[in-house]
Amino acid sequence: MIKSIAHASFLVKNLDTSLMFYRDILGIEQNMTRPEFPFDGAWLDLGDSGQQLHLMKLPNPDSQEGRPEHGGKDKHIALVVDDLNALAKKLDAAGVSFSRSKSGRAAFFCRDPDGNALEFAEGFSITKN
Repeated sequence: MIKSIAHASFLVKNLDTSLMFYRDILGIEQNMTRPEFPFDGAWLDLGDSGQQLHLMKLPNPDSQEGRPEHGGKDKHIALVVDDLNALAKKLDAAGVSFSRSKSGRAAFFCRDPDGNALEFAEGFSITKN
């Protein structure tokens, strides 16, 4: 049985630019235990859950052309945050545009410097049946 996600990966063009976004703007801690691979990259710890986001500096075969403006209508990962309004202020201050969830719930979407879509939700939980 699948228990959780170990990591999600995004392809990036410029690792320094991506780290500025994920580490410096979003405040995700970089995990310095990434082994040497034949390509540059970084591991980021998503809280204390053991889950990570892996950034890989590799060519991206997916075009950014034709992607919907609203990230909720595109492939994306959803991240749970403590304070959605505080994150919105950080994104505004950094000049990162975002759009609120079309469902009316406490969530919004933005794109990273490479066009990858991210959802941020507050108080999100999954209930088992």
